[in-house]
Order: sequence, then structure tokens, then C-alpha cells
Amino acid sequence: MAVAALALLTHGRTARQGAWTGFAFGVPFFLLLLKWLSVVGWDAVVGLSIIEAAFLALMGAGLALVSRLPVPALWPLWTACLWVAEEWARDRVPFGGFPWGRLAFANTGSPYTPLAALGGAPLVTFGVALTGGALAGAALTLWRLRGAGGFSPRRALPAAGAVAVAAAVTAAGFAVPVPTAADDSVDIAVVQGNVQQAGMDFLGRPMKILNNHVNATLDLAKDIRAGRIAKPDLVIWPENASDLDPFQYREAYARIDEAVKSIGVPVLVGALVDHPTKQGYVENQGIVWDPKSGPGASYTKQHPVPFGEYVPFRQELSKVITRLQRVPRDFYPGDHTGVLNVGPARLGDVICFEVAYDEIVRDTVNAGARAIVVQTNNATYGRSGQPEQQLVMSRLRAIEHGRPVITAATSGISAVVSPDGTIEQRTKEFTQDVLTARIPLRDGKTLADRVGAIPEWVLAMVGVLSCAAAIMIGRRGRTDEKGQ
Repeated sequence: MAVAALALLTHGRTARQGAWTGFAFGVPFFLLLLKWLSVVGWDAVVGLSIIEAAFLALMGAGLALVSRLPVPALWPLWTACLWVAEEWARDRVPFGGFPWGRLAFANTGSPYTPLAALGGAPLVTFGVALTGGALAGAALTLWRLRGAGGFSPRRALPAAGAVAVAAAVTAAGFAVPVPTAADDSVDIAVVQGNVQQAGMDFLGRPMKILNNHVNATLDLAKDIRAGRIAKPDLVIWPENASDLDPFQYREAYARIDEAVKSIGVPVLVGALVDHPTKQGYVENQGIVWDPKSGPGASYTKQHPVPFGEYVPFRQELSKVITRLQRVPRDFYPGDHTGVLNVGPARLGDVICFEVAYDEIVRDTVNAGARAIVVQTNNATYGRSGQPEQQLVMSRLRAIEHGRPVITAATSGISAVVSPDGTIEQRTKEFTQDVLTARIPLRDGKTLADRVGAIPEWVLAMVGVLSCAAAIMIGRRGRTDEKGQ
């Protein structure tokens, strides 16, 4: 309905009017969506909302332009392609983009969701936007009948056709097969150790978070020895489970090693590690810790959070925005996917908000991941809605790639999501908890994995070219008028 409303509000307007409408449409949406950033400061909420709304302003201008193209029946198609183009741009710029607020992420439990298995999140966005555009077309046709000789079945046929298109697109998802059959399975345990407090100072005193996860793992080991819980094949800790570099602090290394040896199976440990060659930089890693051989293979987060894990233009901006000094060191990005052999399972590690980026998750699956693990630390934004927003992205990724998605969070929400997008288990926020589950391991790839970003690029280019065509037709019309 929101897509239809924006399409109607921009129909027949000038590009400038469409841009202002899109901007007015976007600002309150992002202010509500991103209010969890108020932990950092309301200026951060407002600033980021304005930047994100600027993309909707450009789309609003495009919607106004394409509404003047010939063949009105194709207007919903141009509308849908422009939504994909807007998200394509917003997912990439500036500083690597910020995908929050995509139509696909608002539809992780709707009839459109299975479309992700065919063309990823962009195809879900396209389906939702095409439905909204078709409904807008039907409403516009019916409105015009009021002043064009009254209603008649023949004149209402275009509206009926548009409604039929909307219904067909909505129902299309039910015809998409979502692969869930397991090629193998593995027993896992997810440890949520909890933090000392919520907010910017969630770390508390040194070793606090690490000790929480160690103690929870030691308790799990006691339950296993007592026969209350079956022994898992592997254990997953969340992002930043070790708040000290275990390779620099012997006490941290010893505590992790104690927990891993106690449980007797490999543990995927989230830790902040000093960069080995670039002084002053830190890496956000998932480390495979074996009970016999100790730390082994690791994955380094490829997409650090701008202004959260690194500061662009640090020297210039830190003088103006003193809060940026609370990010003392920049995180260094990794250069490869997170496919890791953790015990008997080949897992794809994705760290925190990397789950929002299509290419990072897709590359991990195509590199051989049989299940997806999202190590995350949402303690800063606890009880703000942000953990819920991130969790629903895991639901979409599960269906998109036909893989279970395991979310391990320091303070919640940790969860087990099956390949069909069902949340099988989840923890409460700010509680110490352990999830145990048997998850399927899958080798087959969905069509979305095979075609990659091609549908997104094609649909986005159609949207851009429709705007270009509208501009050219408009200029030609003005030239003809001058000639006459």
C-alpha cells in the first residue's frame, strides 16, 4: 500500500515535485526505522535518515518522469524497476552503502518471500513494488472513470487487469519451491553469554564478556557429562565474545582454551584481534578453536561499519565530531569469504550487519558453505528493535540460499532459522542462554545463487533507462512545440 501511495502521489508531477514527495515520504520512515541509533545520538538518527531519504527523493523524481511515458499499462513495471534501482544504489553508496529498510526486508514472512530463492532479495522487492504499482494503476483508472462518462465494465477493464496482475504476482511466491531437504546434519550449541549492560558501554570491565561465555560453556559441559544434554558436534560463540585479543592477552587465551577443552568439540569464537602487520588496526574475527590444536582458521569481517568500526576521514571529522574519538582504532576489512570447517561442518561465517548485503552472503554460499552462521553483537542497540530487524534478514537469507541460518548474539537475539525461513528457536534479550539444535547441511544451490546479481542489475537498468526515455520524450515534445 505504501508503494502504491507513493506512486499515486508522484504521478503526473514534475521531477522536482516528485523528488520532494519522495524525500517527505522517506524521512519519517527512516526516522522510525533507525531510532535505535539514538543510543549514539539523535543527530546520528536524523543525519542518516536524511542521507537515506535522498535516495527516495531521486526515486520520487524518477517515478514522476516515468508516469508520463506512453503505454500507461507499463507504468507499474517502471515503478517496480525504479524501486530496485533505488535499493541497488543505496546498498552500495556511500561508504559501501546501508541496506536497511529494503522492501525485501519488510517481506520476510509474506507470499513474496519465496521469490528470494529465484532472484534474491531484489526479486522480492520487485514483486512487492510491482504489486503496489499495479494497485496504483487500478486506483488511478477507477478515479478517472468518475469524470469520463461514468463507470462501465468495459472502461473498467484496465483496472481489472491491473488488479489481476497484482494478484498474480502476490500468488507467484506460492508456486516457488523452497529447497529444504538435508544432505547431512550436525548437532550444534549456540552460547549467548550476555553483557554487563546495554548501550555504548556494553563491554563493561575487561574479561567480563569473555568470562560470561566461558562460564556458560563450562555449565553446558557439566550438563553434557551429567547426561542432561546430548554432546554437540560444535559450539558457536557470537561476535566479540572475547573482548580482549587472545593472542595478546594470555589470560584471555587460557580462558577460551579452558572452555573449548571442557566441551571437547571445536568452538567458533568471535574475537577482536590486533592486525598482525598494520599497527593501530584491529580485525573482527571468527576463529575456529580446536580442543586439541587450539586456534586455527579464521574469518575477518569484510565490511566494517563506517563510523562504528572505522572512521572515514578520521583526522578531519574527529575535530568536529568529538564522539568519533570513542572509536579509537579502525577495523581492517578481510579479503575472503568466511567458509570455515568447524568440526564436521563446513559453515559460512557472516559477521553482524554483513547479513544485510546480498553479495557477501551469496559469495559465502557459492564458496561452499553448507550452513550460514551470523555472529553478531547487538548489545549497543538492545531492546531498540534493531536485533529484530536483523533477525528477519536471516529469515530471508535462509530461503534465498536454501540454508539454515544460525544467529549467535552476545546479548540476544540468538536464533536457529530453518531453510524454509521458520524461526525454530530464539533467545530473549539480555539473558544468558544456550540453544541446542540439529541443523540440516545442504550442498545444492538455489537459482538465486546461480544467477547472482544479474536480476538486480537488469531490473535496475530498466528503471534507469525508463527515466532516460521519459526525459528524451519530454525534450522532443518541447522541441516540437517550439518548432510549431
